[in-house]
Amino acid sequence: MKNQFTILLLFCTLSAFAQTNSPDSEKTEVAHKWRVSLPYFIITDRIGKNFGDWDARTSTQMIELHVKRNLDNKNIIGLKLATWRLFQPMGIQWWDGLLDKLDTESEFYPGHVRESGIGITYQRMLWKGLFATVEVLPQFQTYLDLDGNKLGNGFKLYNSYHLGYHIALGKKKRWFIEPQVHCQHWMFDNNAPDGFKELDDKWANYFLFEPNIYVGFNF
Repeated sequence: MKNQFTILLLFCTLSAFAQTNSPDSEKTEVAHKWRVSLPYFIITDRIGKNFGDWDARTSTQMIELHVKRNLDNKNIIGLKLATWRLFQPMGIQWWDGLLDKLDTESEFYPGHVRESGIGITYQRMLWKGLFATVEVLPQFQTYLDLDGNKLGNGFKLYNSYHLGYHIALGKKKRWFIEPQVHCQHWMFDNNAPDGFKELDDKWANYFLFEPNIYVGFNF
């Protein structure tokens, strides 16, 4: 996994460098240099019947913001700021009965895990609006019991891989939406307290095929 992560970062760095230093890239002018975006909704937000209730047991209390720089018309780099709260392991797949476990509560943690971090992103436009994105997000973790008392700290390196389509809106193309599907995996997540660790060890350190929609603004 460490080798895979190193190769991935190297590929992204070399790709961005090559594009920004090629003659074609130097001649290309982008209409908007910056963009900001955030998720419109997250289908796998695992909030179940308590949708909209910030303090609910199954609320992820998620906040996510992207600030990106358009290097040219093909390459986009940026920062990802995110925080969320987990109430069960992230590695439970759709085919493992993810939605059913929301009702049975069989895999709920004995509390919550708050994960927050600032990461980097690289987005490559492939064909027309089709794009691929890689995001690397170091996260600091805080483990809490059901009463909100702190149990300990941890660290996770969270990576996600996206395939989506950029749809520009308006006469000046300032607004946009990006429907997409992504897969994620994480590493170094090994400092969980008892009860949390037992559940994490039952499931994978990845999640596949999460659908999402982002909305954003160019400036």
